[in-house]
Amino acid sequence: MKFFLDTANLAEIREVAGWGMLDGVTTNPSLAAKESQPFDELIPAICAVVPGPVSVECVSETADRIVPEARALAKIAPNIAVKIPITLEGLKATKILAGEGIMVNTTLIFSPTQALFAAKAGARFVSPFIGRLDDVSQEGMGLIQEIATIFENYRLATEIIVASIRHPRHVVDAALIGADICTIPFSVMAKLVQHPLTDIGIERFLKDWGKVKK
Repeated sequence: MKFFLDTANLAEIREVAGWGMLDGVTTNPSLAAKESQPFDELIPAICAVVPGPVSVECVSETADRIVPEARALAKIAPNIAVKIPITLEGLKATKILAGEGIMVNTTLIFSPTQALFAAKAGARFVSPFIGRLDDVSQEGMGLIQEIATIFENYRLATEIIVASIRHPRHVVDAALIGADICTIPFSVMAKLVQHPLTDIGIERFLKDWGKVKK
C-alpha cells in the first residue's frame, strides 16, 4: 500500500518524508487556505519535496472551464494530479485530460458506479470518502470493497485512494481489502506507529538500563 499525506502543510510533508513513508500528497482548497504561503508558491514547494503525485483540486464546474484550469495546474510540476469532483461535466473533462496524459484524481466518490464511470473515463485515481459515509451511518469500508472487486473483475488500472480517513483502523481495513493508497491526515499518520505497549516496553528497558552498573 502507498501512503499519501492529506495536507498542504510543508512542515508536515517534510516530517513524513523524513520517515520514508511519503508516496504522495493530496490537497484541496480548504487545506491550502489554512497555509500562509500564496498558492502559486505553495504548490511548487510541495511538489519539490514529494516524490510521487501531488493532487491539486480544480474549482471550475463545467468541462470547458475545468480543462484549461487543469492544464494550467498540470504545468506547475510533472507530478501534479488534478482533482476533479465526480460530475457529468467532470467526466467530460477527465476524458479530455486523460487523453492528453494528465493524471486525474476523481474525488468525492460515494458509490461504486461513480468510481466505475471515473475509471472508464480515464481517471488515474479515484478517491472514495469513507469517513464521510461513516458519519452518516453508512458503511464506508464496504464501498472500498465493492470498488476493489469491480476494478479487479474488469482489470481496470485506476488506483483506489481511500480518503477521509478518520483513524488507524481505517488504514488497516483498507490494506486488508487491498486498496492501492490511503491518504491520511498527519495526526492519524503519526498514530500508525504508536502503541501503548511499545511505550511501556521502552520505559521498562530504560528503567532497567539505569540499574546496570557501569
